[in-house]
Amino acid sequence: MTTDAQFIAGLPKAELHLHIEGSLEPELMFALARRNRITLPFASVEAVRAAYAFSNLQDFLDIYYQGAGVLLTEQDFHDLAMAYFRRVSADGCRHVELFFDPQTHTDRGLPFSVAIDGLLAGMAEAQASLGITSKLILCFLRHLDEDAAFATLKAATPYLGQIAGVGLDSSELGHPPSKFARVYREARARGLKLVAHAGEEGPPEYVWEALDVLGVDRIDHGNRALEDQGLITRLAGSGMTLTVCPLSNLKLCVVDDLKAHPLKRMLDLGIHATINSDDPAYFGGYLGENWTQTAKALKLSRAELVTLARNSFAGSFLTPAEVATHLAAIDAYAVANP
Repeated sequence: MTTDAQFIAGLPKAELHLHIEGSLEPELMFALARRNRITLPFASVEAVRAAYAFSNLQDFLDIYYQGAGVLLTEQDFHDLAMAYFRRVSADGCRHVELFFDPQTHTDRGLPFSVAIDGLLAGMAEAQASLGITSKLILCFLRHLDEDAAFATLKAATPYLGQIAGVGLDSSELGHPPSKFARVYREARARGLKLVAHAGEEGPPEYVWEALDVLGVDRIDHGNRALEDQGLITRLAGSGMTLTVCPLSNLKLCVVDDLKAHPLKRMLDLGIHATINSDDPAYFGGYLGENWTQTAKALKLSRAELVTLARNSFAGSFLTPAEVATHLAAIDAYAVANP
């Protein structure tokens, strides 16, 4: 019989909550800084890692935006994407729906095309060389105003055929989803899927707004939805997917102990939860590590692991036929590895 770690490693899975800028490892940060002749405010890789001691979301965001400053060329973004895809390939990942933050780059003077062209090149190479499919989700920075989001959506117009959806990230508290109601309506009118971070640090009301004001297709995080019985009923009844990020929640002190993480309760309540890595370079683990640590901490059964894998594809923006192919592969794997 395979061990749980071996079972998890081979289990086909998708990642639906991954910020590609958050996969920038210190080693690559230094390599890109050298290539682009940028002086970092850190003496070494070890000094960068020592700075990854966050007490909240904002502490993380401060260093996250600083690190992104080494990304200057299409090749940089290509290399960033491929470094992530090579890592996640070893975790049994077959499909990724990755976030990128164009405003992080355009606000420092880069043309919109630089980031997206580099990422698309990396995504194409990952599919050709590693067999991993992927989709791109453009995120609006919620600490900026809605006009800035509209400007970003306009800049994305030439690429809309290559963008699957829009999302909402950055500082949650004080920036409710309703702040972006108009730009979300416009994105929906342009045929884009809609997701939003809600209920990570923000209250359950933010989850309600994401559902009823923005009309999202998927909730990113959603932990605090469990504080509201009406939300629990709504989420379970609708089959809404939550892209949960256990090690991120631990690192940012959303939970004090992985053993107290709400993921298992979500499953018990019939909520379609998934496991994801969020910003893996900063939060201590890529997709596989999130799966293995969470499974151990919560004593997840093989059946629950299979459910999580199935949820990851069922909640994706793949076509029904593509989803069905992946679900069949999961079922076949589970039968072959009892």
